[in-house]
Amino acid sequence: MNSPRYRMSFSTGGLFLQESVLLATLYGEKKDWDQVRTEVIDNNLLQSRTVSTTKRIVREVIGRLQELDDQERQLLVQGNTEEQSSLLWLAICRRYPFIAEFSQEVVREHAMTYHNEISADDFDAFFNAKMEIYPELEKITDSTRKKQRQVLFRIMREAQIIDSN
Repeated sequence: MNSPRYRMSFSTGGLFLQESVLLATLYGEKKDWDQVRTEVIDNNLLQSRTVSTTKRIVREVIGRLQELDDQERQLLVQGNTEEQSSLLWLAICRRYPFIAEFSQEVVREHAMTYHNEISADDFDAFFNAKMEIYPELEKITDSTRKKQRQVLFRIMREAQIIDSN
């Protein structure tokens, strides 16, 4: 089967709400992602302890923000927290089809059947099912898979898709 590959590099951080608003604001002024990247890194605008952390976060946030159109980025900058969280969730789903499908196939199904808990087992079952379609997922180590699960659940909590329970 000639299925597209999943991008599975979502093991960094969480929703990055404040960072995303900052970078979207800068992009609105500069209209150039390279200039935004340079300014944030050179001036440590994220106030990270290391340059490598700043670079990793900037790369991830810019990748997500590039999934939004200008109008969506403007709403991200000007909207309330709920709108911002929703837009960032949308950007993440666009960037990572694996997360979008998890949302559609697991989160949505749980909501429709009033099953109020999403567990690590739900993630693992979903991941295993996708491995049958996308054999490259077999190359992901257990520790990376666990980290991805942890980050996805953190993102969903921060985006208020799920709560801490």
